[in-house]
Amino acid sequence: MDFDLEQYDQMAELMGRMKGKAVVSVNDIPEMRAAFKGHHIKRVSIRYSVGASVSGREPKGELIIGNFKP
Repeated sequence: MDFDLEQYDQMAELMGRMKGKAVVSVNDIPEMRAAFKGHHIKRVSIRYSVGASVSGREPKGELIIGNFKP
């Protein structure tokens, strides 16, 4: 399911208000960094293999975002 950028803004807001812990994994793009600013963000490199061509298997950036300090 695709989300609009506005929905990621709402998700970040809800994560900031909730009493429980939450973790989200999203592509590392400037819009995601802006939406989740203020949360704990860790960048990791991943290689997509399902549905990717051999040339498309170069490392990509992924953000692991949490509303708590690990």
